Amino acid sequence: MAKYFNVHPQTPQARTIGTVAESLRTGALIAYPTDSSYALGCRLGNQEALERIRSIRRLDDRHHFTLMCENFAQLGQFVHIDNDVFRAVKAATPGSYTFIFPATREVPRKLLHPKKKTVGVRIPDHVVTRALLAELGEPLVSSTLLLPGEDEPMTQGWEIKERLDHVLDAVVDSGDCGTELTTVVDFSGDVPEILRHGAGDPSRFE
Repeated sequence: MAKYFNVHPQTPQARTIGTVAESLRTGALIAYPTDSSYALGCRLGNQEALERIRSIRRLDDRHHFTLMCENFAQLGQFVHIDNDVFRAVKAATPGSYTFIFPATREVPRKLLHPKKKTVGVRIPDHVVTRALLAELGEPLVSSTLLLPGEDEPMTQGWEIKERLDHVLDAVVDSGDCGTELTTVVDFSGDVPEILRHGAGDPSRFE
């Protein structure tokens, strides 16, 4: 049975955030809010939780997981970014973008695209997510909470708790955070490629 945490969307309770972060450190798989829908998240290196995400979402090994980072300094530990791209990405964060880059050796092999050796990264613009990342002190491995056969991600914490109670360890509910997904920009090639148009303005990368 998943623990249920009701967190204020603008002034998240520090004690609750601390409890959720500690559960992640001890191996939990959680559902949590972001600035573009709810997501599934676990600690970097938690292989068991990673396989649970794959099972819940029925993902194959070509799926790009995302490292949800607190800030740009943290993001830079896990991906290779050249100077021109650095400025463009920094200007767009925090925000509703997912960026795909070649990964550094800090990223576990199982998170990488099997052929490209890339990984998705983002810096969210959501008070609760940022508070959790600050308390955890490391990125969250994340995947949009979009269930197989459904067109939109889940948006209500109570519904997530009700439907996924048997496969999650915790649900962090801070209210409806929408269904518009991030804009995905792939920087692994010679020129940026918009893989998905979403909440973030893609024009700065086109």
